[in-house]
Amino acid sequence: MAILAECPVCHRKLSIKKKQCPCGTDLDSEKKSKKVRYHVVYRIDGKQKWLSVGSVEGCKANSLEDARAIESKYTVSKRENRIDIFDIRPDAKMTFEELSRRFLNLDSVKAKKYYPTLTYNLNSFNVELGHFIVSKITVSDIENYKAKRKKAGYSDSYIDQEVGAAKAVINEAFENDLVSGNAVKTFKRVKKLLKKRANARKRILDTEEFKALMSHLPRHTKLALAIGYHTGMRLGEVLPLTWDKVNLKDRLINLDAEDTKDNEARDIPICDELYKILLAESNPIRDAKHDNHVILYKGKPIRDIRGALKGACEKAGIQYGRNEKDGFTYHDLRHTFNTNMRKAGIHDTITMQITGHSTREMFDRYNTVDRDDTREAVRRYGDYLKEAVR
Repeated sequence: MAILAECPVCHRKLSIKKKQCPCGTDLDSEKKSKKVRYHVVYRIDGKQKWLSVGSVEGCKANSLEDARAIESKYTVSKRENRIDIFDIRPDAKMTFEELSRRFLNLDSVKAKKYYPTLTYNLNSFNVELGHFIVSKITVSDIENYKAKRKKAGYSDSYIDQEVGAAKAVINEAFENDLVSGNAVKTFKRVKKLLKKRANARKRILDTEEFKALMSHLPRHTKLALAIGYHTGMRLGEVLPLTWDKVNLKDRLINLDAEDTKDNEARDIPICDELYKILLAESNPIRDAKHDNHVILYKGKPIRDIRGALKGACEKAGIQYGRNEKDGFTYHDLRHTFNTNMRKAGIHDTITMQITGHSTREMFDRYNTVDRDDTREAVRRYGDYLKEAVR
């Protein structure tokens, strides 16, 4: 029976009496900083067993006192001739890939709209860290993963999304007593690469640009653009839209909870301009076999309009793409709608209800203040000063 200290630099296991690791690390200093992890080595039926102190329920990996308590427990248990002496959590022997596979098989997870993206993100994470025992994953391991992905050319937001998926696995496992609080702390200590609001876009589509795009787009994509421009709906809500959810009589688009990103039903008013467009596209006498989707191409629903939108932007002289300076993307129509609603004097809470923004912070990201706003503000300020002088 022995207690060994793990060097935080080279991970060599040494006697707790050692003051310095062969790699040159000052172990006494690292112990005071709580960076040294402890392990207990013991024998059962002549076979040597290794036990990480942090894998035992209620024990801390960097606590020598906990290691000695385990040593004492072993001594008593051996005297009483008991073998199963430690309450070891599954994360002490389960790999992250095994844990993520269990997570992805949960019905509650499969029901999520972003399940394909979640699966893809976890697969990427597993390529590098999937073979690691969950309890042995460190902050440095995750930071190294992020650095490697960054070097490979992936964006900060994309890398944060991958690590976020891994955090979701750990948090769910913790709620079901499959991992210890130490695993949760490890992932919680990993900070996001993307700073708050750093990825907030300010691009809006002005009236002339909207008209130009409408003139160059094919019919089906033109309808998708018009709906996004006049409602602020997400593309993921527009493309699957069916006519049974479009109430032209009451001039409302009725989205059920399963139709929205935040799983909350909402009714979206149809303005006069959009009403004319939808009325021209609607067909009250529809063949039973005909697809009920609003956006159709050759009689079939479509999943993406980026190609057509990019081509129309080129013809209209509009820069296209998230990574281009002043580049336009379909999602910018939410910025456009929110901004136009504010300029029209509509109260923020009403706009938030229409667009489905549940928090003020997210709404503010889509509400863009442009030069016309600042000029109008200064004009009003000048008028105020003139009135004050009188």
